[in-house]
Amino acid sequence: MTNIHLSATPGVLRIATRKSPLALWQTEHVADRLRAAHPGLVVELVPMSTRGDEVLDRSLAAIGGKGLFLKELELAMLRGEADCAVHSLKDVPMELEPGFALPAILARADHADAFVSNRFDGIDDLPQGAVVGTSSLRRQAQLRARRPDLVLRDLRGNVNTRLARLDAGDYDAIVLACAGLQRLGFDARIRARLDAPDWLPAPAQGAIAVECRSDDAATQALFAALDDGATRTRVEAERAMNRALHGSCHVPVAAFATLDGARLRLQGLVGSARDGRLVRADAEGPIDRPGTLGEGVARELLELGAGELIAGSADPDTGPFVS
Repeated sequence: MTNIHLSATPGVLRIATRKSPLALWQTEHVADRLRAAHPGLVVELVPMSTRGDEVLDRSLAAIGGKGLFLKELELAMLRGEADCAVHSLKDVPMELEPGFALPAILARADHADAFVSNRFDGIDDLPQGAVVGTSSLRRQAQLRARRPDLVLRDLRGNVNTRLARLDAGDYDAIVLACAGLQRLGFDARIRARLDAPDWLPAPAQGAIAVECRSDDAATQALFAALDDGATRTRVEAERAMNRALHGSCHVPVAAFATLDGARLRLQGLVGSARDGRLVRADAEGPIDRPGTLGEGVARELLELGAGELIAGSADPDTGPFVS
């Protein structure tokens, strides 16, 4: 990308965002936090549609991966139409495009997945051959490991759209992120939390990140007050593991890090969306070396056979599911 940004209006910060209700909620949340931290600062939202939002009849893997949710927002920053962008960190590629940085990672919300159903209380309560909707290879692999009899069908669109399809009877249950449901006021739709150690989330699930140009020191300084050090440490370990595994939307990778004093613990998982085979690894390390811990867990996963599962998942014929 070529840096062709224009000068921003003094005293005004423009935040690029996707147009989905969840993306708008997250961006408004960041804007409110900024206004509280910097009285007098004018914050404007720049809603945009991305290719990842527009193409819903194919998997994200088939059309280029989760980075499609970022591309248009990054171009807006380079054109001078926005100063920064707000993302769900789990949608941010392991390697940012050159010229961009993440000046703030906000305190993590609920990291867990949510089992949502109008008739059943949990995965084990589903009848034989029940239909479950999920847009995630990671979720699909863990569902197959636990209930190989289930019929798994693709489910894309925003949170409201997915809930509407469940309510229309297209699925017996669906699996979403707890944080997204809670942020939109759908807490009551969560029938069960799918949580560690039995069920692992996507790396950085539940965390909101701010992206801006790496040469924009003024914008980075504004966001310093919003950065949560504990969350950044945890997600750095998770993302380092994913990076070392070359994880992408083609690969069912899960990770969850926790802090205990000066120690950092990381649980990692790689699975097969085809047959539900899972490999798991778990390790601890010092809090000041999250990247090293993540890389170590990745090596252990590879030693346990994760490479074979990753190679199988990379096959474009795997199916219309994404991580």
